[in-house]
Amino acid sequence: MSPKGDYAAVKKDIASILDKPDYDDGSLGPIFVRLAWHASGTYDKKTRTGGSNGATMRFDPEVADGANAGLEHARAFLEPIKQKHPWISYADLWTLAGATAIEEMGGPTINWKPGRSDKDPKKLTAHDVPPNGRLPDAALGQDHVRQIFYRMGFDDREIVALVGAHALGRCHADRSGYEGPWTHTPTRFSNQYFKLLTGLTWRKKEWDGPVQYTDEDDELMMLPADMAVIRDPEFAKIAKEYAQDKDVFFKDFAAAFEKLIDLGVPRGDDKGNAPVAPNQKKAGAKL
Repeated sequence: MSPKGDYAAVKKDIASILDKPDYDDGSLGPIFVRLAWHASGTYDKKTRTGGSNGATMRFDPEVADGANAGLEHARAFLEPIKQKHPWISYADLWTLAGATAIEEMGGPTINWKPGRSDKDPKKLTAHDVPPNGRLPDAALGQDHVRQIFYRMGFDDREIVALVGAHALGRCHADRSGYEGPWTHTPTRFSNQYFKLLTGLTWRKKEWDGPVQYTDEDDELMMLPADMAVIRDPEFAKIAKEYAQDKDVFFKDFAAAFEKLIDLGVPRGDDKGNAPVAPNQKKAGAKL
């Protein structure tokens, strides 16, 4: 067990388990990013409910949300690390796993900060767990996408940047109903998603599943929510910029992801920074 507050040790352990040849495309990275995303993306800025604080995905109704199907595997993969470092909250562990995965898969450095606590199941109230329906529905278009992200406090540029996380991973028919990867390198963080989305011709896939889109070789897929990015003039302009400039995308994504995983987290000063442990000045930057 590491000393309390040794987040670098936890991060090292997370990095050590990412390679998993018998899982999906050989990496746990994409599902850890999804875990961090979904644990945070329930935030409502008006009611100040939801978000990454509390690790409420452990409880109903959030744990049973169809949008979270398959994330029980991500939580289980991280359980040995939680047992090794029992002082870290699940809320911090899940978000640190996502940040670590992005960096280890070639993405930008994420300035992750500690400070999340876990809700005590013995003191849990219905108000503590966000209702289902707060996460994006892949079947819907740009109006829905804006509604979901505006509720959290994101603008159009941040929305498109965060959608760029679809550079990673794939869909599974037994979880979401959709099937296939977005990119040719689903375990490598890059701007390839935007290059493909804006550069290829996408057509509706002919199959028995829900509406999704495929390239001419039927190797890749896009969801209706992805197509909304290129059908909306403002979104499309940003997507094309990211397709042309990886550095701009990485910069914007890092800032938006840092904001996402901090939603709902109480901070120790008026600048929104986490309380600093005596031995960990600017903890996030040192990890």
